[in-house]
Amino acid sequence: MSRPATGTTSTAPTARQVWTRVRGAALVLALILTGGLALATLHSTDSHGALDPRSADPQGSRAVAELLKARGVTVTLATTLAEATAAADTGTTLLVTTPDLLTDTQQAALHSAMEASSGRTVLVGAGRASLTTLAPGVTSAPSTPVRERAPACTLPAATHAGSVDLGGERYEVSPGTTTDACYLADGLPTLLHLPGTGTADTVLLGSPDILYNSRLDQRGNASLALQLLGSRPHLVWYLPSLSDTSATADTPADGTTGNFLALIPSGWLWGTLQLAVAAVLAALWRSRRLGPLVTEHLPVALRASEATEGRARLYRKANARDRAASVLRTATRTRLAPLLGVPVQDAHSPDRLLPALSARLPETTADPRNLLFGPAPADDATLIRLADQLDALEREVRTS
Repeated sequence: MSRPATGTTSTAPTARQVWTRVRGAALVLALILTGGLALATLHSTDSHGALDPRSADPQGSRAVAELLKARGVTVTLATTLAEATAAADTGTTLLVTTPDLLTDTQQAALHSAMEASSGRTVLVGAGRASLTTLAPGVTSAPSTPVRERAPACTLPAATHAGSVDLGGERYEVSPGTTTDACYLADGLPTLLHLPGTGTADTVLLGSPDILYNSRLDQRGNASLALQLLGSRPHLVWYLPSLSDTSATADTPADGTTGNFLALIPSGWLWGTLQLAVAAVLAALWRSRRLGPLVTEHLPVALRASEATEGRARLYRKANARDRAASVLRTATRTRLAPLLGVPVQDAHSPDRLLPALSARLPETTADPRNLLFGPAPADDATLIRLADQLDALEREVRTS
């Protein structure tokens, strides 16, 4: 057995090589992070979301809110149902930006507050999910694209504003219901005014475009928005949110809580189911094409010395001296057994191997028990010494 090489030939990349390889990707990542932080800093104060009276984004509504404040209207932002209903009174306009996001319990509570306040309620984009509760007697028709439309009604706010950008939801009214139907699309209104008891009334807007910052200066959008929202001295701007605690009040019949699945359109649910079925069928189709395992030749010839050196480096990296010593002793015992006339299956039995070895070696030779069956080396130097001694023992047996 030869002594392990003392020199090391490492193929691991150096720190300089690693940096050379990754510096390009690191630079790109640093630029992306820096740009993202800069944009987040610049827009953190102005970006709040669509129809938010604090947002200066194209689909925000900061412009109309500032115009209302300039006309003496107090604008109060409400993000929970409790805040919206508490602020509603006779001199209040309650603007609900996404009424379809409200649960059944929230809609019932909001409708009660609307009737008790005797103020104006403006529902933006109200659809089938909310009309039954918030606007009884009104149903939703298929939506229509937003474009310039003429008033075609006698509602003062619409006639003063003239043509505006409206579309989205269209509404159908039960016979006998008193309404002002404006901005028709294929005969159905996209703005509906429902007079209530006393000074109370409800306005249904099919789309929110006249409230956007990007469209407020076009046609009569600003005029219509200011007349609808500024008819009372106080405007409560209600932005429904799923984080509102009142949204968890509904308990379905199956006993589960939450209404998340009810907010997902049925088309998305069916589409997800179809994709899942397609994925299963594709997996079954591909799995039928798998054949038996085949053997492949290595692309290159690997020398035994390289494999030995590679395994030795792994042992050294893991400080596995016990494993390395065990491999050396096992290999030596396996080679010595045939030389001593001991069956190979008994090569690792001290009771069979050591007596034959003692009879073969001269009496001056040290006891080989510790050499062949001893403890693991304590350090690398002891391991190298063990390898030399095992090699010397094997040479002595061969020459004796």
